[in-house]
Amino acid sequence: MGSDTHNSAERLEGVQAGAIYGGVHFNQVPQQAGGPRRYGVVPSRVDCFQEREVAGELAAAVAAGAAAVLTGSSGGTSVLAGLGGVGKTQLAANYAESVAADVDLLVWITATSRQAILTEYATIIADLTGYQSPDPEAPAKRFLAYLATFAGRWLVVLDDVQSPADLRDLWPPTTSVGQVVVTTRRRDSAMRGKNRRVVDVDTFSPAESLAFLEHKLADHPHLLTEAENLADDLGHLPLALTQAAAYVLDRDISCAEYRERLADQGNSLESLAPEQDSLPEDHRQPVARTWSLSVQLANDLNPAGLAKPLLELASVLDPNGIPGDVFVSEAVREYLGKVVEHPVTTAGARDALRCLHRLSLINHDARKPHRAVRVHALVQRTTRDGLFEAQLKSLAQCAAGALVEVWPEIEKDTTLAQVLRANTMTLHAIAEPHLWGPNGHDVLFLAGNSLGGCGRASEASGYFEQLRTIAERHLGADHPDTLTTRHSLAYWRSEAGDLTTAITEHQAVLADHNRILGPDHPDTLAVRHSLAHWRGATGDPTTAITEYQAILADRTRILGPEDSDTLTTRHSLAHWRSEAGDPTTAITEYQAILADRTRILGPDHPKTLSTRHNLASLHRATGDLTTAITEHQAVLADHNRILGPDHPDTLTTRQNLAHLRGEAGDLTTAITGLQAVLADRTRILGPDHPDTLMSHDTLAYWQEQTEGR
Repeated sequence: MGSDTHNSAERLEGVQAGAIYGGVHFNQVPQQAGGPRRYGVVPSRVDCFQEREVAGELAAAVAAGAAAVLTGSSGGTSVLAGLGGVGKTQLAANYAESVAADVDLLVWITATSRQAILTEYATIIADLTGYQSPDPEAPAKRFLAYLATFAGRWLVVLDDVQSPADLRDLWPPTTSVGQVVVTTRRRDSAMRGKNRRVVDVDTFSPAESLAFLEHKLADHPHLLTEAENLADDLGHLPLALTQAAAYVLDRDISCAEYRERLADQGNSLESLAPEQDSLPEDHRQPVARTWSLSVQLANDLNPAGLAKPLLELASVLDPNGIPGDVFVSEAVREYLGKVVEHPVTTAGARDALRCLHRLSLINHDARKPHRAVRVHALVQRTTRDGLFEAQLKSLAQCAAGALVEVWPEIEKDTTLAQVLRANTMTLHAIAEPHLWGPNGHDVLFLAGNSLGGCGRASEASGYFEQLRTIAERHLGADHPDTLTTRHSLAYWRSEAGDLTTAITEHQAVLADHNRILGPDHPDTLAVRHSLAHWRGATGDPTTAITEYQAILADRTRILGPEDSDTLTTRHSLAHWRSEAGDPTTAITEYQAILADRTRILGPDHPKTLSTRHNLASLHRATGDLTTAITEHQAVLADHNRILGPDHPDTLTTRQNLAHLRGEAGDLTTAITGLQAVLADRTRILGPDHPDTLMSHDTLAYWQEQTEGR
């Protein structure tokens, strides 16, 4: 039985486009001591919340054991186009808080896509049970099965479902202790079914609208002139009334004057068309006008002129959470400076976020820096509708640059890495054409390599397969960035275990690199380096050594002896010398490489750690277990400090250290260590990942050795 000694460290150096070090993220909400387990953020109850008849209908529906589906009313001319809209989310939130103390599990999901639902289901079941799977549907099935047998009371709220298809096979089960609330704009027959009750949520009645305004403006009765007419103008839409009341209060203008300003506004937004069977276009007009005034109010607050462009920036990123650092990055501040024609400070950008928060256009919570800004997807969609194509292009380039800027070189914080990937995916989905000219944006490649670097090679392979198709469409088959997507696809396909196909792809992409870029181009050398590694991995270390010797000569000639890529080739050559049965020469070469990497890259660089790890492993090959164990312990301490405990390389070092302890005769410590590694790899990488399977086999081996004593 062998160990997976230094394979992980070696393989991460194969992609010359740049390796990203990271892990798997679970979006976990801190639990209140002594209270129910809560997942997701239930929106706060708005000031002057109106107790409406429909709230009783909702309570009756869930009490009867039905899944309550809240939809918008089909009457009138209003359409949900801003935070809250007709009040479906507020009704659901009010109900959730009213029963929160009586349930053992409360789940709130912003269900704006099927992927969002799957992601949150996976996050929750991972936190509750530790279960993970590379199959994106499997965690959802496990979560629904968990609910079906959960003994305590539970409530699941799926907020803002966009399509009935998004909930196919994802409806929470009907149980005697469970309750389900769904909010949606859709009125399709597919939303109806057994144990489901559709509750139409209308706008405020005229009496409710007037009561709302009278309550909001109670301390300023002189502002109530023409309040009833204003309510009519706004179609009695709760969101419109809320924002209008804030506007007249902050401006100290009457409802009558507000009506005049509203009448002067043209319709600057295009018709809403998210899907083919969306709600009628004429339902949107009042909210669109009110939204434009609300954004203007936020934009006029100090620092003036920054809130609106920041909201536009947020509209192209992930609604479930955007890192706060994105909005204060140099890329964003430079963009804002061009908009307002003066320099923008970090404090100014942060204050502008608070202006948006005050108008309820975003949720800003600095206590959660990785997801500091959350924006309702409908606010985002409405905001994007007001953009010209040139604005969208500028925003997309700004957002992409900001993501690259805040993306850490070493992904020690796995939560941040996951959030950055999610924001990249959202940005690409919204503004794809603007990230592909004249080249593919760096953030697209960064996200894919981050996905693979955290141990999800199969997902990275699928990502780059899609990216290759997109690159060919926008750039053409012979563009260098298209070639890069093909190289990355081949590499991560190899990491996922499909070596035969991947080697064939490497050979094809190498031929095209030679034809298009020439044999001396750094990208061509990178493909040769990758191909040599995977040939060695298929059992031909002699060929790998021969090819690496040639690559080393070319990289030394073209890039210089101290270039990072040249050092990587020396590292790989030493690795395959050891695999070919010459550990003594390999140790000598590793010692020289370690000295050079420490001097050039620094002692804490991941590649320096990789060389230390491989050198420690070779002491085992020469029979010096004591030195091997001592050096593995030192490397493990630095891996934990620099890369974090959940990084794949850290897990590999722990695995190898446990194996070495077994070889040294300490079977009890070896088994205990391997059990812990297996548990962590299962949690982080999934039960079917090759590294997890390796831990399982190694543990089984040492358990058998114990039984044989």
